[in-house]
Amino acid sequence: MPYLGIPKSDAMQTSDLSEVIPTRASLLSRLKDLEDQESWSDFFAAYRQLIHSVARKAGLEDAEAQDVVQETLINVAGRIQGFKYDPAAGSFKNWLLLITRRRIADHLRERYRRRMVSEADLATGERIAAVLEQAADPVPAELEAIWNEEWERHLLTAALARVRRRVKPQHYQIFDCYVLKKWPVVKVAHVLGVNVAQVYLAKHRVVQIVKEEITRLETQVP
Repeated sequence: MPYLGIPKSDAMQTSDLSEVIPTRASLLSRLKDLEDQESWSDFFAAYRQLIHSVARKAGLEDAEAQDVVQETLINVAGRIQGFKYDPAAGSFKNWLLLITRRRIADHLRERYRRRMVSEADLATGERIAAVLEQAADPVPAELEAIWNEEWERHLLTAALARVRRRVKPQHYQIFDCYVLKKWPVVKVAHVLGVNVAQVYLAKHRVVQIVKEEITRLETQVP
């Protein structure tokens, strides 16, 4: 479960993220109809930022990461007919990671072949590329850790968007200032015109609802 100390602030700056991770068995089934543009649009909106973030953290430049997004989704479209969701055999999350990993590997290998690596790339890109070169299919632990971190970030973002619609505006504002922005409790109380006890109570209530939403999302995602 994503950390609820919170903030994973980078994940909270994208608008309308109530369905950041909407992939359930029903959506996966609809994706097998390549003419279903609405479902593919939903899928792209859900996973574009996740794939892009992972590619960037793996050492790729923005343009390369954008290419990885496009190539990964094209690859998914070409292989989705053969995908069968079986929890015992592995989740869609892991299947998508494997496809993404291969596209990242392609770009890292191409970069090194062209000798375009810079000193700044060596810390991340060269290390991951070396591991990728040694294994054809398994996902390197470092890349898997990046993927899992970004996946949790997206789950948290989706949960927060849902929670914002469920709770009183003042309660969410208190939660946002105290938990996400990490304002001192006295400042929150003063700026929002409430007492300290109200801040603690609102924070407790909203955090519990966030946890419920994250749990709900985790059960919905294959």
